[in-house]
Amino acid sequence: MNLYIYHAKQCDPKRCTALKMGKMGYAKILTNPRRLPRNAILLNPYAEKTVSFEDRDIIEKNGIMALDCSWKQAEEVFKKTNSKTQRSLPFLVAGNPVNYGKPCKLTTLEATIATLYIADYKEEAYKLLNGFKWAHTFIELNKKLLDFYCGKTSDEIIEFQKELLKDVK
Repeated sequence: MNLYIYHAKQCDPKRCTALKMGKMGYAKILTNPRRLPRNAILLNPYAEKTVSFEDRDIIEKNGIMALDCSWKQAEEVFKKTNSKTQRSLPFLVAGNPVNYGKPCKLTTLEATIATLYIADYKEEAYKLLNGFKWAHTFIELNKKLLDFYCGKTSDEIIEFQKELLKDVK
């Protein structure tokens, strides 16, 4: 499984899950946005389609690409990419120590785990837990949602998410 991470150098390197993923050999870290693979699925919280089971072929052939940057500067960083296939993640709750319990404030590691799980690469998702003491918490917090999203189309996930969040303002 090819995992790519554009690292914008906007975080604390000691707490950065992306850099640790790179050190552990889970992902290739890139620092030049021009070197990002165009055909990989880019995880983009502003994308209209969510990652889904339908993305398995693209993931298998071209991999997953995440951008590791500050949430405050995310829109600017996403404008630097020219990825053909961009996907958001559906509603999930962070399990990381910094944003524990906050909706949609996932680390790069959590986003990658969720993408693999939802696309039914569960074994690969669980392998990413190794080396991160708290990572199992992310799956425990979101197990029912992840199991529901797994095997669904983007349209089905979006409809479920709308229903789930309709009373939240």
